[in-house]
Amino acid sequence: MILEMKVPSPGESITEVEIATWLVEDGDYVEKDQAIAEVDSDKATLELPAEESGVITLKAEEGDAVAVGAVVCLIDTSAEKPEGATAPKEEKKEEVKPEVPKPVEAKSQTYATGTASPAAKKILAEKGMDSSTIVGTGRDGRVTKDDAVKAVPSMGSLTGSARGETRSKLSMLRRKVAERLVSVKNETAMLTTFNEVDMSPIFELRKQYKEKFKEKHGVSLGFMSFFTKAVVRALGIYPSVNSMIDGKEMITFDFSDISIAVSGPKGLMVPVIRNAEDLSFRGVEAEVKRLAIRAREGEITVDEMTGGTFTITNGGVFGSMLSTPIINPPQSAILGMHNIVERPIVRNGEIVIAPIMYVALSYDHRIIDGKESVGFLVAVKEALENPIELLMDNEVKKALEL
Repeated sequence: MILEMKVPSPGESITEVEIATWLVEDGDYVEKDQAIAEVDSDKATLELPAEESGVITLKAEEGDAVAVGAVVCLIDTSAEKPEGATAPKEEKKEEVKPEVPKPVEAKSQTYATGTASPAAKKILAEKGMDSSTIVGTGRDGRVTKDDAVKAVPSMGSLTGSARGETRSKLSMLRRKVAERLVSVKNETAMLTTFNEVDMSPIFELRKQYKEKFKEKHGVSLGFMSFFTKAVVRALGIYPSVNSMIDGKEMITFDFSDISIAVSGPKGLMVPVIRNAEDLSFRGVEAEVKRLAIRAREGEITVDEMTGGTFTITNGGVFGSMLSTPIINPPQSAILGMHNIVERPIVRNGEIVIAPIMYVALSYDHRIIDGKESVGFLVAVKEALENPIELLMDNEVKKALEL
C-alpha cells in the first residue's frame, strides 16, 4: 500500500510551509513516528514524523514552499524492513539540542563527509563540479539543490589563499522575523528608557534560599522569577504598558501573558508564560525551565509562542551590558535585562561596590507616554531592590513555598 503523506497544519492562519531539511534519503526505510523532515512556517520550525513504516519516496526538494495539505512524500507500507536497518530518530534528535549552534564545525565536516541530494548531484554533474568541494547547508553538511544551483566553479586564486563565501537561503521563520522587526521600526513610535538596578537584595535572597528552593521544588531560584513578578506588579500599576493597538482602538489586558526570549537551535524563540500574575516564584521558574527546554529541543509549538502581552529578553546571558530591545509586535513594550557587573554606587552617603544591572524598556510612544514608561521601569527597579516587601509581602518562606 502506498501512503501519501501530506503537510499537516502547524497552526491557525498558516497556509504554507517550507521544507527546511530532509532527515532521510529518497528510498530509505523509515519507522512509524520517525522524524523525516524539518519544516519551517513563518512562526516556528517543526518536525514531520512518518505516519507509517516503509520505504519513502520524496516528492519535494529542500527549500520548496508547499501548501498545507500538499503531498510531500510517499511511503510504501508493504515494503519489508531491510536486514540490519535502524531508524536514526534518536541520533538526529541529539543534533538539535545545543543551545548555541556551531555552523563553522558543520561546514568543516562537509568537505570530508558531505553528500548531495539526487537533484544536487545532477546539477553539479552538469557544471562539472564535485560535491566534496561544496559547502553544504543541509543537515549534516548535505549539499542541497539550492547549494548546487548557486555553486560556481573555482577559477583559482591570485593570492594562493582561500577566499570562499557561502550563501544559504534564509528560513521562512527567519524571513518572517526580519519582516516583523523592520515593520516595528517603520510602523511604531519606538523609544527606549533606561535605569539601573542594585541586585544586592536578590543576591542575598538567592544565597540564603537557593539550595532549599532547588531541593524542594526541583528548579533553581533564578532571576527570571524576580523579574517576572516585578513586571506583573508594574503592569498592574501602569496598565497602558500592558496594551496594544488594534486599528483605531487600544486593547488593554487585565491578565499578564509574559513572553520570554529563549535561544534555540533555529534562532530566537519567544514562548509565553500564561497568566503570570497567578504564578508563584516556583511556578514561574518551573514554566521558564519547561519552555526553554522545549525551545532548545525543537519541540516548541506555535500555540506556545502565540499571544503574549509583554516581553522580557535577557541579553545578559550573552554578555550584553546595554541594548535597546525591539518591541515584539503587536505588543507595545519589552523589557531588556543585561549582565550584572560590580560597580561603585552611592548608598547611604557612602561609596560601595554592588552588583548592578542596567535595564531598558522599549515602548510604543503612540499609546505609552513618557510618564508611564519611566514610571513602569522605576516600579520594576523598586520591586527588585526591595523584593521582600514588594514581591513577597514580607513573608519570604511563604512566597518561596519553603
